Amino acid sequence: MPILVITGTGTEVGKTVTTAAIAASALAAGRSVAVLKAAQTGVRADECGDADEVARLAGAVTAVEVARYPEPLAPATAARRAGLAPVRPHDVAEAAQKLAAGHDLVLVEGAGGLLVRFDEAGATLADAAQLLREPVLVVASAGLGTLNVTELTARELRSREVELLGLVIGSWPDSPDLASRCNVADLPEVAGAPLLGALPSGAGALAPADFRTVAPGWLAPRLDGTWEAEAFRARTGSGA
Repeated sequence: MPILVITGTGTEVGKTVTTAAIAASALAAGRSVAVLKAAQTGVRADECGDADEVARLAGAVTAVEVARYPEPLAPATAARRAGLAPVRPHDVAEAAQKLAAGHDLVLVEGAGGLLVRFDEAGATLADAAQLLREPVLVVASAGLGTLNVTELTARELRSREVELLGLVIGSWPDSPDLASRCNVADLPEVAGAPLLGALPSGAGALAPADFRTVAPGWLAPRLDGTWEAEAFRARTGSGA
């Protein structure tokens, strides 16, 4: 798995912090890591973007953006309003493959959800994943409403014959409600893919040194971590 595409079920689900945790865990395992942001929106040229945040938290990663647009909008809309060229799926695929030639792992982080539009033709991160023929990891929220969008994302990947590696809960609450606890069991069922981790709420606010130390404990061995789904379910009372 030299390239892993990371998408979310929507915005603000913890995708960037999850990407940072995967990067930190891979680095701790002795692997070289690059992070590719497919389309950065809502950030000026002089500001740090998501790839920079991953590098801040995870450590010595190569951070690259395919394109950046100043307004916090879908990439296609942000590109049009800024008068800039849109991102094309082949741009993302070519950049990822170039990085893979010099790194053990390339993490391709999308913008928003899987079908957020890159350009006026309706191209998306899903198209880039198809070109790459590499697995996709879906970052989902914990609470009420997550099952529908998670299943829709999984169905879209299956319809395109793109491998869904698994799911990660991007922000596990300190005091999970009934829906969140039940979703630990229900999310992998509706997605048809395993739960591969859960990040605690506020993980991105940790000092980078602390983040790097504890990140492997949030992720399953498939992602270079030590997290176990059954133990998590037992510890959080999610097995009932």
